[in-house]
Amino acid sequence: GVYELKYFFSEGLQTEDGEDVSNREVKNYLQEIIDNEDKQKPYSDQALTNLLKEKGYKVARRTVSKYREQLQIPVARLRKQIM
Repeated sequence: GVYELKYFFSEGLQTEDGEDVSNREVKNYLQEIIDNEDKQKPYSDQALTNLLKEKGYKVARRTVSKYREQLQIPVARLRKQIM
């Protein structure tokens, strides 16, 4: 088949160290954070942004929101589970 050239490349970001990382790596780490969060107190997009910054990824809150939506993960209030 025929693929567009951009199919073979992923977008990237720079860490605070100046290292280039794939946005797939950031999405995987974001998924990992959300999978391991306290389900009674899920992280907001701003809290997720802060956790990513601690890891060294420079991303804005709106970028975290975009990645969360692409991963089909609902907002914090919809992820909350009451026991």
